[in-house]
Amino acid sequence: MSGMLDGGTRLATENGDEVEILALLGAGGQGEVYRVATWTGEKALKWYYPTSATPQQEAIVRELVHRDFHDDRFLWPEAHVGPYRGSFGYLMDLRPERFKGLPELFRRRLRTNTRALLRACLYTVEAYQALHMRGVAYRDISWGNIFFDPATGEVLVCDNDNAVVEGDVSGISGTMKFMAPELVRGDPGARPGTQSDLHSLAVLLFMLLMNHHPFEGRRELGIHCLDDAAERKLYGRDPLFVFDPADDANAPDPMEHTTVLATWEATAERLRELFRRVFTTGLRDPAARVRESEWRDALRAVLDSVVECASCGRQNMTEPGENPPPRNCWGCGAQVVLPPRLVVTTPPPRAGHHIRLGRAARVQAHHLAPEPERHDCSDAALVAELVEHPSKPGRFGIANRSERTWTGNRSDGTLQRIAPGQTVPLRAGLELDLGEGARAVVHAR
Repeated sequence: MSGMLDGGTRLATENGDEVEILALLGAGGQGEVYRVATWTGEKALKWYYPTSATPQQEAIVRELVHRDFHDDRFLWPEAHVGPYRGSFGYLMDLRPERFKGLPELFRRRLRTNTRALLRACLYTVEAYQALHMRGVAYRDISWGNIFFDPATGEVLVCDNDNAVVEGDVSGISGTMKFMAPELVRGDPGARPGTQSDLHSLAVLLFMLLMNHHPFEGRRELGIHCLDDAAERKLYGRDPLFVFDPADDANAPDPMEHTTVLATWEATAERLRELFRRVFTTGLRDPAARVRESEWRDALRAVLDSVVECASCGRQNMTEPGENPPPRNCWGCGAQVVLPPRLVVTTPPPRAGHHIRLGRAARVQAHHLAPEPERHDCSDAALVAELVEHPSKPGRFGIANRSERTWTGNRSDGTLQRIAPGQTVPLRAGLELDLGEGARAVVHAR
């Protein structure tokens, strides 16, 4: 094992617990990460290079540990370790193998789908929102600090030693490609915080959905040496959105940028509208940047509107709501046929969620809440799902996966009870009382 720490080395946490080095897992810009043994099981240890092990960074780590933040979306610092040989580190949970780095996604080495990417975006937004609501700015939102499960879209935020209380100017400002322009330029009074996090978050979401950076168009192709000065101009002094509706000087090149042209075309207009705002008005006015709640609502609505192409089976975004404009499949070009639409109305304060009843349609617990604290698309939060009749292909029903008995209307107007595990045939005009003030109605479109 080659690294700063040898296998078998024993270190101590701040409270005296012993840590034994087992293996080197990787290295980054600030330090190395090791697999270690502790009395509670195996953990990960981030150990700083001596040049990064500053008193300032140590104070940040101690503050984060003492904050005692528990959230399964974050590999949060759990215990300060050291000092040892002029450095220190901190313990965190190990990252499960199913979570992959975003560079693997951008190099197209991962198999995923539209729903999983939208879930990853939604979960990412909510993770950073949870941090911001606690008065903490992350300051280095980028492709290197978040991992996702390509099958489910679940996310893990790593390298949380960059986070500080809002207003604290210590530590790093971010990664150039993701930094807010005012930080790249070094404007007077500009400092990393939740407002600059909103820009970085938008860049990350754009890259997740488009596999491309929002400022890398024709202008970047004309740069012969992308050195520090060129990057500062591209991302800070003169940033221009590749799809800026008022200025096409940095538009994607039709030969070199085919991917982003295709992914932009395949993206729902509701999301494209937010990207236009954050990368035009939001570049000049940080207060105009898209808030997490706006991203959350738009991503959930578009996720609920994903439809499989009847010709090739690929997942397509469609516009949320009733009577959306026609769309051709991004894979085969056939026109996407819209299935029926389920409108779920929540208890007061009323909110309506429109769910396209394609083959993979599901109703989750968050659909029954006006303002869900957190979205969960897992089986554990499943309320209902569309199922096909076992002996009559092409006949579908809505299966009750909740623990409540529903009430539904038959086609003759009489009422029926749908117990947990039972299925009610799908038809336009079906009305369901899901309990506790939540109702659902099936519409033909």
